[in-house]
Amino acid sequence: MAENNKKYRFETLQLHVGQEQADPATDSRAVPIYQTTSYVFHNFDHAEARFGLADPGNIYGRLTNSTQGVFEDRIAALEGGTAGLAVASGAAAVEYAVRNITQSGDHIVAAKNIYGGTFNLLRHTLPRDGITTTFVSAENPQEFEDAIQENTKLVYFETFGNPNADLPDFEAISEIAHKHHLPVIVDNTFATPYLFRPLEHGADVVVESATKFIGGHGTTLGGVIVEGGKFNWAEVPGKFPTLTEPDPSYHGLNFYEALGGTAFVTRIRAILLRDTGATLSPFAAFLLLQGTETLSLRVERHVQNALKVVEYLQTVPEVEFVSHPSIPDRPDHDLYEKYFPNGAGSIFTFDIKGGKDAARVFIDNLHLFSLLANVADAKSLVIHPASTTHSQETLEELEDQGIHQGTIRLSIGTENIEDILDDLKGGFEALRASGLAK
Repeated sequence: MAENNKKYRFETLQLHVGQEQADPATDSRAVPIYQTTSYVFHNFDHAEARFGLADPGNIYGRLTNSTQGVFEDRIAALEGGTAGLAVASGAAAVEYAVRNITQSGDHIVAAKNIYGGTFNLLRHTLPRDGITTTFVSAENPQEFEDAIQENTKLVYFETFGNPNADLPDFEAISEIAHKHHLPVIVDNTFATPYLFRPLEHGADVVVESATKFIGGHGTTLGGVIVEGGKFNWAEVPGKFPTLTEPDPSYHGLNFYEALGGTAFVTRIRAILLRDTGATLSPFAAFLLLQGTETLSLRVERHVQNALKVVEYLQTVPEVEFVSHPSIPDRPDHDLYEKYFPNGAGSIFTFDIKGGKDAARVFIDNLHLFSLLANVADAKSLVIHPASTTHSQETLEELEDQGIHQGTIRLSIGTENIEDILDDLKGGFEALRASGLAK
């Protein structure tokens, strides 16, 4: 076919990027699963060039795979980045992104309303390696600035807070970070690039758990890191030595000098993935590609259903509080209208009267909703964060993040909205019968 330079829109990109033509080896229209661990080099010099990064092709399955490569290119295009890297899980993506530019003695500023696993990584795990974090309110950009220290290396937050769907002021926080020559890393899992692209609003690196909306069906673990390509890692000499100083494990390669706008992702692949091996399997990459092809269709339905559930919950007497930025009296409602004019946020919480005991009765009497520790499945999901996803946190930490004993997180699926509402109504009927909603 003739070369096509047309700039395609999101729905087209999610189907075609990375495989604009049929597979050259087989003529397959679908992306093949290249189920291999290793690759044959053409000759001695070819092998040397591959290992020296002079030739960008495949070396070993821990580093690259052709099926995985299509997936990486596709998500990078959807996020508007210069390069992408897919890894074994969202947790691996977060850790690699943070580890890539931090060492013992370094400091991070992070929003306190982040995913519980990430909170534990920053609060408990990384300090064992000498990397500390100050947690601040995502609602107040000034807290980010006040927390910045001489040894701070990055600012981290999420598009939607977990689990309460609260929104940060992306531009304001990014402006503060950049004023102090710090990169902004944003977890965009809950929005997806279909609804929001953080790189267009000040972020420098995006991470996503592909396990969630991208895969879409609760079948496949995966994570993605996307580089924006605009941050100047060399602006402050010595600030980011892992990227701007010669790397002894790559013959003295200076990643930023050699690779510019793809240095961040390339170093993770060449160093962290090489050494620690949180590799995405070819089959997992294939499944995540299948999910990517319908991402926009599913997310539209997720959001449509979620907004109707939010409306309903506000009418229920047993509901104390609904946490969703679409509600007009929320402090982040203006940000919601600014960033999400077509709606967003299918993962959110509400507080039920009667605390933990009431939450137990309500959840145990749902039938359509699945009680499990995941979000963004095509099926509707429910969980009690304080006793599960955020249970490692202290009562003080939970309260500080707006998570109470009566807080219930919903992930609204793509079922018929009337069936979703009927199931919720059944839970509330059981709660009324129990007499616990006081």
